[in-house]
Amino acid sequence: MVFGKKGVLLVNLGTPNSPNRGDVYVYLRQFLTDPRVIDIPWLPRQILVKGIIAPFRSGSSSKLYKELWTPEGSPIKIYGERVAAGVQAALGDEYIVELGMRYQNPSVESALKRLIDQQVSEITVFPMFPQYASASTGSVHDEVMRLLRKEQVIPNVRFINSYYDHDPMIEIFADNARKFDIDSYDHILFSFHGLPQRQMIKADSCNHCLKSADCCQSISIKNQFCYSAQCHGTAKAIGEKLNLTPDRYTISFQSRLGSDPWIQPYTIEILEKLAKQGAKRLLVFSAAFVADCLETIVEISSEYQEEFHKMGGDTVDLVPSLNDDPRWIKVVADMVR
Repeated sequence: MVFGKKGVLLVNLGTPNSPNRGDVYVYLRQFLTDPRVIDIPWLPRQILVKGIIAPFRSGSSSKLYKELWTPEGSPIKIYGERVAAGVQAALGDEYIVELGMRYQNPSVESALKRLIDQQVSEITVFPMFPQYASASTGSVHDEVMRLLRKEQVIPNVRFINSYYDHDPMIEIFADNARKFDIDSYDHILFSFHGLPQRQMIKADSCNHCLKSADCCQSISIKNQFCYSAQCHGTAKAIGEKLNLTPDRYTISFQSRLGSDPWIQPYTIEILEKLAKQGAKRLLVFSAAFVADCLETIVEISSEYQEEFHKMGGDTVDLVPSLNDDPRWIKVVADMVR
């Protein structure tokens, strides 16, 4: 017999408490000292992040967050709160739904405490990342396990790994694109958040990663948890929904940090290539994110638009993310069930 309610922990990446430089510095310091994000030994990571990256990037990042910020606050947090409230309503009184941010507030620790204090019988951990990566979903799972091991009583826990090709989610992305005149665009771009290649190789236990030019083109038992392969799976599923032939779209990766090689091709290089080929109008998906954020609203809609215009192109249009779409809320509730 089950006595308590079922707990649901929705977790997204996080956001500074405000766009002010001090709060951005604190956010960057917590985010980038995560050993799953910058996976180098502890001491050089601390020196790099606290001595170089956070102090120097917090100023420029603060300006970007000020562009992003709304009167209600950070979009990723606003959408997260709305989705959590919607999922709670959809699941009903048998469930308790909490939102946590991996970095900053509301913290994963505070959200877990609220669930445990209400004596939930089980907890479903739902990372808001469709594709699995050690630096995102893996970090969420790691933090939840770190916190739960302090408890004397640990309820049943279910971790959701990924849902990169979950058909109801794919349909929403595709339907959002149908609001545009797709045939009027010269090319479609699926731009995913990047990762260092070394992290891809570390996550590969089958000696499969980067061994061939097409190792990510299809999913197999060897690369079923590969971030890049799952990104390709997402793009392929959306492309099939929209009847896009392979020559109509390109998969690329954005948001590099540092000089080490990251997953390729890089989005900025694809923009340059397409501009040289005469492309004027691009439609871009950012399907690594379920909510519009700095990487979509500022990096793609603003910075890439500006760069593409300098290269000779005209338009970079962003397909909206899932945000607080009622259909997405239903998808999350159904996956939890």
